[in-house]
Amino acid sequence: MPRGDKSAYTDKQKRQAEHIEDSYRDKGVSKEKAEERAWATVNKQDGGGKKSGSGRKKS
Repeated sequence: MPRGDKSAYTDKQKRQAEHIEDSYRDKGVSKEKAEERAWATVNKQDGGGKKSGSGRKKS
């Protein structure tokens, strides 16, 4: 998957990133920085793209 490809994310994760980005934009952050921060936040919360629930280790 090339960098920047968001196809591995669920619709919920995409919506979350959009809301987070909007929040940063309201605070005066540039569009590019807001998008970077939004996806970094989603990755930190969920650990990346789609994951099945069954069989995953709990950390």
